[in-house]
Amino acid sequence: MSESIEFSEFFRILNSIKEGEVEKKKELEEKMKEFKLANNAKNYLDELGQRFLYLGIKELYIYTKTQDLEFIVNIDKAKWDNLAEENKEQLPQHLANTMITNIKDNELSKELGSKWKVKPREINKHVMPMARYITEGIIEFLE
Repeated sequence: MSESIEFSEFFRILNSIKEGEVEKKKELEEKMKEFKLANNAKNYLDELGQRFLYLGIKELYIYTKTQDLEFIVNIDKAKWDNLAEENKEQLPQHLANTMITNIKDNELSKELGSKWKVKPREINKHVMPMARYITEGIIEFLE
């Protein structure tokens, strides 16, 4: 893989919304639609990351019971603790576990392997590091 994988544009959009630029919400919705199926991915790692970003943000909404990112970034520690209790795990573990489970349950390693002409085990060895990378990005956005 010669191209590096990074999603700074996506995180810039999130941070703009965090800073109150409400017009960026439409841009986020468009990116989410794009990332859901990752049709514009350059390679299997890019596709894996796009799908994980989509899933991570969707799970953040489910975990917090809101799609209001301005509200989510202002949740205090006590509320995060309550959410962790309600969801039976802390947000970082929840996001990463959901990403990893999604790959396994939907046999996406086989699908991506076939699409990108790589062995599923090659994809599988990147699942945990990519889940960690995306989860860390989302958590950093929230801080």
